[in-house]
Amino acid sequence: MMEKLSENIMDKVSIDFLRDQVLKNAYGNDDTPIAQLDPRVLLLWYLFFALVPWFLNDVVVLMGMFVLTAITTRLARVAPLVLFVFALGVFSQTGYMFVASLLFGGDMSTLAPLLVLTLKVATVSLASITVFSGLDPDKLSNGLLWFGCPERLSFSISFAYRILPILMEEMQNILLSYRMRGRAPEHDTFGGKVRWVIYQVKTIVQSFYPLMLNTAKRSRTTVEALELKGYRYAATNMKVLKIKLSSLHAGRREAVFAFVSAAWVACCFACPAALEVLL
Repeated sequence: MMEKLSENIMDKVSIDFLRDQVLKNAYGNDDTPIAQLDPRVLLLWYLFFALVPWFLNDVVVLMGMFVLTAITTRLARVAPLVLFVFALGVFSQTGYMFVASLLFGGDMSTLAPLLVLTLKVATVSLASITVFSGLDPDKLSNGLLWFGCPERLSFSISFAYRILPILMEEMQNILLSYRMRGRAPEHDTFGGKVRWVIYQVKTIVQSFYPLMLNTAKRSRTTVEALELKGYRYAATNMKVLKIKLSSLHAGRREAVFAFVSAAWVACCFACPAALEVLL
């Protein structure tokens, strides 16, 4: 049983799996209910859930907002790898802080403030995952331009999305070159599997510098091509910008999404008062 489980884990820990998960999360969610919403509505929704939780301390309200962002994350069909990294980062940090508080004289009463902190971080993180998994580079750039964001900033964000496949391709080529020149440890035994994981991590770290160098070369070529096509003029000319933003449209779907979110948040704020009256 343990051998079969370790083999499944080894199959998952590969650059191909990581690449597929990252690209799926960035480009494979175009048909989800979240991706069909207007980017302006999503950005305003994200602005609310990224700021308001930090000013709240009521566990019931934060729990309700966390449930809402968890539902929207499910609707966005986020890649399992992203959810795993989210859970590992949020809950491991909270557990570390709880253990540290116990070591320095704390008791079980520290669970309540740690729960509040965990809900705040989890809500903001899930809201970020929901929005940026449901927005492709063009929608995100158009939404930022509509709100008056500087064209260089909006283009930089969109360009970062578009260069992601190039980064993954370069990473794959560099790792393949390392495999051709080196020899991976045998992983038939448990100790061999540990050495194999260490070898893979070491190879990824060593690939960082050539990855940045090769990507910088490609980025320069891309920027020169964009300059020749006049992308700066297209972003500053009002007529061209109006044509570019004509695809934005907020209709019934966006109204329902905003109403449901507002009603859910209102219920979350009303629940503590209702509980006090009943008790």
